[in-house]
Amino acid sequence: MGTGKRTSAGDRLQTSEGQVSERAQHFLKALVERYIREGQPVGSRTLAKDTGLDLSPATVRNVMADLEDLGLIASPHTSAGRVPTVAGYRLFVDALLTVRPPSENDIAALRTQFNARLDPKALIETASNLLSGITHLAGVVMLPRHERHAFRQIELLPLSDSRVLAILITSEGEVHNRILNTDRRFTPSQLEQAANYLNLMFTGQDIKDVRKRLLEDLRRTHAHMDQMMMRALALAQDVMASAEGRDDCYIAGQTNLMEFGELASMDRLKSLFDAFTQKHEILHILDRCIAADGVQIFIGEESGYSLLDDCSLVTTPYRVEERVVGVLGVIGPTRMDYQRVIPIVDVTARLLSAALRQ
Repeated sequence: MGTGKRTSAGDRLQTSEGQVSERAQHFLKALVERYIREGQPVGSRTLAKDTGLDLSPATVRNVMADLEDLGLIASPHTSAGRVPTVAGYRLFVDALLTVRPPSENDIAALRTQFNARLDPKALIETASNLLSGITHLAGVVMLPRHERHAFRQIELLPLSDSRVLAILITSEGEVHNRILNTDRRFTPSQLEQAANYLNLMFTGQDIKDVRKRLLEDLRRTHAHMDQMMMRALALAQDVMASAEGRDDCYIAGQTNLMEFGELASMDRLKSLFDAFTQKHEILHILDRCIAADGVQIFIGEESGYSLLDDCSLVTTPYRVEERVVGVLGVIGPTRMDYQRVIPIVDVTARLLSAALRQ
C-alpha cells in the first residue's frame, strides 16, 4: 500500500462499487478534511459551504447519498452527518491528497535534533520522540536490523510442572535460553522428538524466515500434522520471538492518543497500550514494510491487526549505505492529518539514515 497516484481535474475514479464523479471527489475531499480537523460528523449544509459550490440542498444530499452508496462515507447512528469510511480515507489518500513537503527551514530545524555522535539506539530514540513531538501521535521506530542470523539447533528440556527450557543456538554461536510455560507436561522423549523435527525443518534458515514460516504454519490447519508437531511449532514460535529481540522497536508518545475522542475510552486505550507493550504484532507490520518503496499507509483494518482497526499507520524504511535496515513511522487515529504526517515521516527517515551513516 502506498500513497498511490494523483488524479487530474476531470478524472473519474473507479472504486470496487463504481465510478466517483469529479463533483463527488470534490465533496469527499472536503468532508474528509473537515472530519480530520474537527472529528465530528459532517452535515450537508456544512459541506456545501466548505466546497464553495452554488448547489441546492437537494443536490448536495444526492451527492452525499452517492458517496454513501459507494461505501466511501457512512452515517453514525447518533448523527445526521457523515464520516469517512476506510475506503473513503483510502481514496482520499491515494488520489485526492496533495502533500506539501516541509520547508528548508523546517528540515534544518529537524536536522539539528540528530546528533551523529550518538549511538544507533540513541538515534532511534531521538527519531521516535521527534515523530511523536511533531505529529502529536505515537512515533515508532524499529531498531536497525542485524546481519543474517541462521537457525542452527534447538534443544527442549523438561523442567518442573509444565515448564520447558528451550535452548536455541544460531549460526554465529549465540545461545538464547527461554523458559516456556506450556498447557501440559511433556516427557523427555516427546521434547526430543519435537526438537528433532524442528532441527530437520529449519536448520540453516534465517531466523526471520523461520519465524515467518512458523506464523504461517500455525495459522493453517494441517490435516497431516499430528498434535506433537503442532505443539513443536508453537514452542518454537515463542523461542523465535525471544531470539528476535534484537529487532525491537522504540515507541514514544502513546499518551498523545488519549487526546482523540474515538480512541479515548478506557477499553480502547488499554487495548492499544497492551499492543504497544507487547510490540510483536506491530513489529510484524513493520516487517512487512521493509521491502516497501517509499511511504506505506495502513488505514484501519488494512493492518490486519484488530487492535489497530481504529488507527492508521504511516511508515517508511530508513537506510544505511543504501541498504534498508529498519522502518519508522507514526500510529494515530484514522482521521490523522495525512497531508502533514506523510512528509514528516519521509523526511525523518532521510535524516535518521544520514545520521546513522556518520
